[in-house]
Amino acid sequence: MTIKSYKKLLKQIEFKPAKKAKFLKHSKPHEVKYGKGARQCTRCGRFGGHIRKYGLNVCRQCFRDIAPALGFRKYGHEV
Repeated sequence: MTIKSYKKLLKQIEFKPAKKAKFLKHSKPHEVKYGKGARQCTRCGRFGGHIRKYGLNVCRQCFRDIAPALGFRKYGHEV
């Protein structure tokens, strides 16, 4: 179950306290402590293709957008 479908389901059973309590007891997804799902891009929220070096924590697509502002440049280009 994805996080989005979990939140959607909670919204559907919001006014049924007995069903909500049972769902939260048995079906609530646990917090991910390690692996791909534990980290997401601080800029767009993607889970894959991360650059964690230097504490950036951004996906590769966002890194391409913000790299010049951070002072990175393409290797081998004399611009």
